[in-house]
Amino acid sequence: MNTERDALPVRGIVGETETALSYVWRTPARRPRKQPFDPVAPSTGQGGLVRTDRARLERIVARVPEVMVKITGRTKGAQHLLSHLAYITRDGRLPAETEEGIVLTGREGLGDLQARWIDDVALDNRRRSDGTVSVNMILSMPPGTDPTKVRDAVRAFALDAFEGRHDFAFVQHDDEAHPHVHLTVRALGYDGRRLNPRKADLHHWRERFAEELRLRGVAAEATPRRARGRVRKAEHGAVRAIRERGVVPRVDRLAREAIVREARGEGASERPWETRTAERQVAIRGQYRATATELAQSSEPSDRALADRITAFLSNMPEPSLQRHALLGELADLAKAARIDRGAETPLIIDADPRSTEKNR
Repeated sequence: MNTERDALPVRGIVGETETALSYVWRTPARRPRKQPFDPVAPSTGQGGLVRTDRARLERIVARVPEVMVKITGRTKGAQHLLSHLAYITRDGRLPAETEEGIVLTGREGLGDLQARWIDDVALDNRRRSDGTVSVNMILSMPPGTDPTKVRDAVRAFALDAFEGRHDFAFVQHDDEAHPHVHLTVRALGYDGRRLNPRKADLHHWRERFAEELRLRGVAAEATPRRARGRVRKAEHGAVRAIRERGVVPRVDRLAREAIVREARGEGASERPWETRTAERQVAIRGQYRATATELAQSSEPSDRALADRITAFLSNMPEPSLQRHALLGELADLAKAARIDRGAETPLIIDADPRSTEKNR
């Protein structure tokens, strides 16, 4: 493998300040605008690393916890907003804090917040009947993280992202092992523009939340899945809930039907997106490898130690595996088990529902 060639990005650099390694951590979607904290003229050290890149690389190879910032939904009307606020405050039993730092408690406090936001909804005569009233999200960290620091980091993040532009309120929940905070932001901004976050916004918010946690002494990172060798998207919560009830989700059934058609020679053989995914992973792993190679040649023990940690990180990276690959493996296992049960000479009837094979044994 040509390390130097493999280290090059699949796509072009998107900014004058981006280093070769920072390509690995950049979200596939472009950031909507330059942020005030972006570096202006980074100076590079051993391995072509700017100081911030090195610190981030240290955290990544140490596998520090990844933050989660997830949009859970949008409210679409006064009653929907009331229901959501009642849910996140447990009907007023949990305190809610606003952008002004006011802590609202009890049913009376919840009523004050509801009344203010509903009045604003009524006055917004330009809003469509099905228009978004609020954007709702969860910010969380793994079990064992200090809940107070998570809450403080959410407050700082929300003020940085929305103060002077949007009303918001947040509520901390402590009913699960992982500390998490519900944040709801009024969609209509003070300037009349609506909040409509894109993929790049979410990535930027993850980075800012992780930064606020680190400022409070909590090890946290916000890297794209691809930077950790993971190419499959996280499962949607609704799909997971359906599966936990013992029901095969429709998306699973459709995916299996496509795999069955492929096994029968009926499916399309060209999958350019899989080729692009594989090429991107080659570039990412090549860049890590090139950085480790250069650091290993340094006279500084700390550089050589980092090179060893990068190499270990690479060796433990999962092989790129898409859902199709997992389903093909599942189908092969089912076929093998069926042949053992039925006898090698008995033909196997492949079905898209794995439970049918189980029933026919």
